[in-house]
Amino acid sequence: MVLASVLCLSHSYTLRSSVSWVVSSNDVVEEADLSEEEVAPALLVDGAGLWKQAYPASNVLGDGVESPRELAEPETDNVAQLSSSRLFSYRLEKVQQAGSSSGPPPHQETARTARYIAHNSDWGHLATISTQDKIKGLPFGNIFSVSDGPADNGTGAVYFYVTPKDNTVSDLRSNPFASLTFSEAEGEFCRQMVYDPEDPRCARLTLTGKMVDVAPEELVFAKEAMFSRHPVMAKWPVGHNWFFMKLELIQVWLQDWVGGISLIPLEDYFKATPF
Repeated sequence: MVLASVLCLSHSYTLRSSVSWVVSSNDVVEEADLSEEEVAPALLVDGAGLWKQAYPASNVLGDGVESPRELAEPETDNVAQLSSSRLFSYRLEKVQQAGSSSGPPPHQETARTARYIAHNSDWGHLATISTQDKIKGLPFGNIFSVSDGPADNGTGAVYFYVTPKDNTVSDLRSNPFASLTFSEAEGEFCRQMVYDPEDPRCARLTLTGKMVDVAPEELVFAKEAMFSRHPVMAKWPVGHNWFFMKLELIQVWLQDWVGGISLIPLEDYFKATPF
C-alpha cells in the first residue's frame, strides 16, 4: 500500500548504475543543483582529491553517473573532529611518487618486471597462518602499506611498519612465514589498457618468505623507506608500539603474460632494476 502511494505521487525516474527507482520531480531538481566541487571527507583526503586522482570519472564512470566523491555522505561531528587532527590524512603532493612515466618493462624481462611491481606498489596483501581461535591454522589475509625503499632507491626488500595489536603480527610471532601479493592493477597501466585485474597481462607478483624484525643497523633506512612513501605514518599514535619488519625472500612468483608463471631466482631478482 505504501509503495503504491509513492508510485502515484511520483512523476519521474532516475537511472544510477543500471538500477531504477522512483523519485519526486523536486528531488531530481535538487540533485541537479549539487556542486561538482563536493569532495570526500577530509578523513580520506586532505583537499587533494584522492579518489578523483586515483579513479578519474572520465575514465571509470559514464556520463551522469556519480563519482565516489559525489556519493560521500556529509561528515558527522566526530568524523570532522578526527579529520581536523590530520591523524590519518596528508596532502598527496608531499608523498614521493615511485616509478616512471614510461610504464612497466616488457613482459619478457621477468626479473625487472617483478622489481618494478615491488617498487611501485604502495600496499599489498599479506597472507599468514592464523592464530585466531575460530580459524586457527587457516590462511588469513590482511592489507599492509609497504615500501622497498625511497622513490629513487628501490632495493627489492620490502619493509613494513606494524603494531603488535594487529592480528597478522600475532600470527607472525607464531609462524613467521608469509606471502605478500601485489597487483599491477594498483597503478594506472591495467586501467589504461582495459585489463581486468585477473587478466594475466595485468601482472601479479607474490613474494614468499620469512617476516623478521628490522635489525638496528637497518632501522634508519627502513624508516626512510616507509615514511618517505607513507608520511602519515610518522604521526601515528606511539601508544600502539609501532615497529619495522621486512620480508626475507624465499621465492619470487610472477605472472605477467599468458602462458604460465615465472619463478624468478633470487639472484636475478636482486640484480634487476625497477627503473
